[in-house]
Amino acid sequence: QVQLVESGGGMVQAGDSLRLSCRGTGRTFSSLGVGWFRQVPGKEREFVAAITGRRLATYYQDSVKDRFTISRDNAQNTVYLQMSNLKPEDTARYHCAVGALDGRTYARDRIYSFWGQGTQVTVSS
Repeated sequence: QVQLVESGGGMVQAGDSLRLSCRGTGRTFSSLGVGWFRQVPGKEREFVAAITGRRLATYYQDSVKDRFTISRDNAQNTVYLQMSNLKPEDTARYHCAVGALDGRTYARDRIYSFWGQGTQVTVSS
């Protein structure tokens, strides 16, 4: 069992930056991949970025890969999502999740076993 808590969301203006954090519990956290997804009410959940457990391979959705950076500090059981040059279309509730992801499966939400409650990001123009 892994519990995840996201933090760092907020209301910002276009062009601003935010850093989201996803803190996990459990000794297995460092060996698990972590993904960030976002969802807007009425729309499907959307993959944003992911990082594997040990190799630290990273994956991004095309629309964010030049603006967002995912990283992790396994000593702190925390994964970060640094978001820069935010746009109104980035407005969503951001969730982190853990799973045994790899280079083929990272964007498939069904491979993630545990999810956090999310943190809201609102970007105004």
